[in-house]
Amino acid sequence: MPLAPVFSTIAITFEALGVTAIAIGFVIALWFAALELARGHGGRAAYLTLRRTLGGAILLGLEVLVAADLIRTITSKPSIDEALILGIIVLIRTILSLSIQIEIDGTLPWRRALTTSGAQVVAAEASSARKGGRARRAPGGSSF
Repeated sequence: MPLAPVFSTIAITFEALGVTAIAIGFVIALWFAALELARGHGGRAAYLTLRRTLGGAILLGLEVLVAADLIRTITSKPSIDEALILGIIVLIRTILSLSIQIEIDGTLPWRRALTTSGAQVVAAEASSARKGGRARRAPGGSSF
């Protein structure tokens, strides 16, 4: 039984999950920002919450999309052209992830005292929204 259709389906599923993470993250980010405004924390708090939560969702989505690209490439008949294309895609997505992480944290990732993944950023905002307060800030600006 050829496995190519199975791996293709898995890669498409990962791609769909990556896009879904970004789309749902956008809705959640808007919701959390609206909650900040409704609680009277002001526009700046709402903006920062929106930016931090949406950035975390985009990071999570990018990580899943890179996984989809890797699955698609390693399960196909590899060629130099495909390897170069994968390398360029991963490089672009890595640069995007790095720049988004710097925007969220306000510092270079290797200079943070605590590491924060995209999922942790979204989870911190969800926890904060459940508790009715603002997310705690770690040294260096990351949420935890």
